[in-house]
Amino acid sequence: MTKIEFHFKLVNLQVSLMRFAYRLTSDKDDANDLFQETCLKALMYQDKFVLDENLRAWTFTIMKNTFINSYRRSVRFHNYTDHTKNGYYLSHTNASVAENPDSIYASNELENIIETLDDNFKLPFKMHHAGFKYREIAETLDLKIGTVKSRVFFAKKKLIKQLSN
Repeated sequence: MTKIEFHFKLVNLQVSLMRFAYRLTSDKDDANDLFQETCLKALMYQDKFVLDENLRAWTFTIMKNTFINSYRRSVRFHNYTDHTKNGYYLSHTNASVAENPDSIYASNELENIIETLDDNFKLPFKMHHAGFKYREIAETLDLKIGTVKSRVFFAKKKLIKQLSN
């Protein structure tokens, strides 16, 4: 197939491709972008097209894969756009949890309950709560990982039981 034939067949697929793009994106502008990107890729990789293949299926596959890759990329790098005047939501800071009197009281009460735990449970729990990994806690306290996990688990159970009373 010559380049002219390829371009002619690609132009004839425009209506079908636009319909498919709109069905994927549900937005006219996004559908136009997807269509343009698909046509660009089809033209760039025209030499990869095998003469015996179906051009329609080949371009639809390019469009579907482009849409899927774009969707995955947008999920991975989800950005929030603040359309309010002066970026109010992005620049607005809520009061810190520590500034709330109820939160301060609850935090102090929780710390007091943690201090009542036996040292065998308290230290691994505090280290785990501080962000240490089980392996790091085990090495620091010279314990087996399974022991550390069970002590953290039982410390949590005891705390839940004391808090529910």
